[in-house]
Amino acid sequence: MANTEMLPPATVHHIRDTCLCLATQRAARALARRFDAALRPFGLTNGQFSLLVALNRPEPPPIGRLAPFLAMDPSTLTAAVKPLERRGLLQLVPDAQDRRSRRVRITAEGVALLQRAIPAWGAAHAALDEALGQPAAEALRQGLARL
Repeated sequence: MANTEMLPPATVHHIRDTCLCLATQRAARALARRFDAALRPFGLTNGQFSLLVALNRPEPPPIGRLAPFLAMDPSTLTAAVKPLERRGLLQLVPDAQDRRSRRVRITAEGVALLQRAIPAWGAAHAALDEALGQPAAEALRQGLARL
C-alpha cells in the first residue's frame, strides 16, 4: 500500500489520543497483566479469581445467569470453568428445577484458595490506588460502572 492510501498521521494520533475504546482496552490489558502477576503464585489468572469470587454465594448460580454478571458469553464461561473444575476449585451441578441446566458451585478448596489469594489481590489494588491517587481511582471505578 502506498503512503498516499494511508490515513494521515494526524488522524491516527487523534484516534490514539481520544478513543475511549482503545484507551479502555489498553488499560484493561495492563490491569490484567498486573493482577495476573499478583495471582500467579496461586495458579490463578485475574479472570479465574473473579469467577471464583462471583461463585462465593449461598446458592450456586446457573451458567446462564453468571455469564452476564462477568460480562462473558455462556460458551466462553463454560470454557473458563473447565480448568477450575479439573483443579477441584468448583463443581458443575445439575439444577434441581431444570436437569438440563447446570449450576456452578465453588468448592471448599476454591474458598481456601481465595482466602490465600485475597491478600495478594488486596496488595495489588492498594498499590494501584496509591499510584493513581484515591480520588482518581474512585472516579475511575464510578466512570466504568456507568458504562
